[in-house]
Amino acid sequence: MSTEQVSLPLRSSSVGVARRLSSHPLSPLTAAEITRAVQLVQQLYPASTSLQYKAVTLEEPRKAELVPYLHAEHNGGRKPNIDRRAFVAYYIRNTDKFHEACVNLSRQRVENNFRLGPGVHGPGDAEEILLVEKVALEDEGVKAEIAKLKLPKGTAVISDPWIYGSDGVNDEQRMYQCFLYMRDPNNPSNLDSNHYAFPLTISPVVDVVQAKVIRIDYLPTGSDHDVKEPEPFEIPSANEYSPEHQQLRTDLKPLNVVQPEGASFRVTEVGETGRVLEWQKWFFRVGFNQREGMVLYDVRYDNRNIFYRMSLSDMVIPYADPRHPFHKKAAFDLGDAGAGVMANNLKLGCDCLGSIHYLSAVLSTDKGEPWPMENVVCIHEQDAGIGWKHTNYRTGAAAVVRSRELVVQSIITVANYEYIMAFIFNQAGEVKYEVRATGVVSTQPTDVEVPWGTIVHPGVLAAHHQHIFSLRVDPAIDGHNNRLIYEEALPMPRSEFNPHGVGYTVEQTLIGRSGGFDLNIDRNRTFKIQNTSSRNPINGKPVGYRIKTPPFQKMLADPDSFHHKRAEFADHNIYVTKYRDGELYAGGKYTNQSRGGDGVRAWAKRNENVADTDLVVFVQFGMQHVTRAEDFPVMPCEIMEVTFKPVNFFDKNPALDVPPSKQEVNRSTLLSEQHHQPSLEAKVGEKGEVCCSSKL
Repeated sequence: MSTEQVSLPLRSSSVGVARRLSSHPLSPLTAAEITRAVQLVQQLYPASTSLQYKAVTLEEPRKAELVPYLHAEHNGGRKPNIDRRAFVAYYIRNTDKFHEACVNLSRQRVENNFRLGPGVHGPGDAEEILLVEKVALEDEGVKAEIAKLKLPKGTAVISDPWIYGSDGVNDEQRMYQCFLYMRDPNNPSNLDSNHYAFPLTISPVVDVVQAKVIRIDYLPTGSDHDVKEPEPFEIPSANEYSPEHQQLRTDLKPLNVVQPEGASFRVTEVGETGRVLEWQKWFFRVGFNQREGMVLYDVRYDNRNIFYRMSLSDMVIPYADPRHPFHKKAAFDLGDAGAGVMANNLKLGCDCLGSIHYLSAVLSTDKGEPWPMENVVCIHEQDAGIGWKHTNYRTGAAAVVRSRELVVQSIITVANYEYIMAFIFNQAGEVKYEVRATGVVSTQPTDVEVPWGTIVHPGVLAAHHQHIFSLRVDPAIDGHNNRLIYEEALPMPRSEFNPHGVGYTVEQTLIGRSGGFDLNIDRNRTFKIQNTSSRNPINGKPVGYRIKTPPFQKMLADPDSFHHKRAEFADHNIYVTKYRDGELYAGGKYTNQSRGGDGVRAWAKRNENVADTDLVVFVQFGMQHVTRAEDFPVMPCEIMEVTFKPVNFFDKNPALDVPPSKQEVNRSTLLSEQHHQPSLEAKVGEKGEVCCSSKL
């Protein structure tokens, strides 16, 4: 990424809230801090210069500063002073001059300010997207093309602006590719009509700097690249997803989640924006920012360090249609827009159930004003079935414990798609990251069935696509000097020792250098993060956490394609790098029309030592979405999970102290018979003799 320096002066709770503490270095920026950061950046320019802000967010402290602070915080020591800083990304409005700045709020000065090089574009923002919609729909050329469709009077045409993407063909300027739809012409007053059932063949391209349509593409609707001018549109039937358009089931009885004494977690406010959660020996901080949305910091169990930082780092949705302009469709939703700015206001009793606590956030608008976002994170407990159980079949005595989970959840809407994202903690020391994909598949017009998609409604094609996510994990397993190993189960060769050929062993391989690595199901290859300086007291093995990630089909696009070059994380299950401040985003800092070369693949190529040092693991997971009729008009949730499971971190099952499940508490309405089967036992007598007796 090339940069141009701009000269600056020389610088040297219970479910409610338990209590409020002073601010913390990891607390998100307050509204006042956002306002002040913007003022300091604005002062670099004449008062008449208008700036368009893409992000005003916390510049996290350097790790070398923060680790001693956290150690002192947890051990009652003297905490060092850490300056509060803001990261600011902005354009000079109506130009392509994109900048980033670091503002020291503690010292009230701009520490650096750079103009980024050509071809580096900032993410979209709400006002920009609305402007693009307006420009596309008010363009006279677009209106003339729509008129050729001879739509019924009163029909409402909708524009879905997509980040333009990259193909290396005249794509240097910042653009949007708009896909047009219409609401149900037979019910034009229904503002919630599913317009994805009515895709049109007209696709305007908008230049953002000029704020004008620079080209109008026609979409191919056959089985080849041929296109044709718009012609009178034959209106298909509507296909709605909202409940008022359905014949709803009548045989579903209520299922209530009731916690008469409230929930078991505590939320502590830290300043205006910081939040600490404590639950069942877990302790962690929750942050929230424009790009990643939820971020977890300083994750501990029973005051033992486990993770320094966890967040969804990146995601990409590459589409299968090879034809123009669909060949550029590869949505980097976090980098192109942001999980924070797309977060839903969660509704009580709908998105979360039980005794719920909500967290709100403050982000920034394109004008640099504070933007309050209410209820963007919901926290609740849920029953997760049986945690552990054993029945002594000789006596019929059963010990059973139900598992309870703490869910920290946020939901984002990215035009047509929804992603339900949650960190889930349990009582056995495990952490799970879950993504549920739902919403409406992206649609396009078609006249024929094609092998790169499925017809989901008359004249409507949903192209196949992949969802590939990258979870960034900065481990601190009993400290910050960790290693990554992989473990494989391998058959023992036949020998005198293994004459029946049934034996097998488990072998470990140390990953000594940074790089990308993959699962191998046939060898049961699993990855573990370990700390060799901390040993299990029972078996002497290094303490660690296993990464359980599901296999998925890697990026299908050709290695020389822009899709592959840009999605630097999408070609391996695991990437491991040596820690460096600021290396947070697996696809690179700026993904809008990016070219690749500044993400995790590039960092891994440094071939640095990652053994027994401060390392970062990027865990990839995803799904191949071969579309089907059942995905329309709204798709059932597809669930993807990554689990971090303790391995020799504890000396026994850490959930042994969870109270047993009892009927007087659970109040189930049907009891099954006690399990008790005949058995024999042997007893040793006074003289050492052994006698057997039957027990019924």
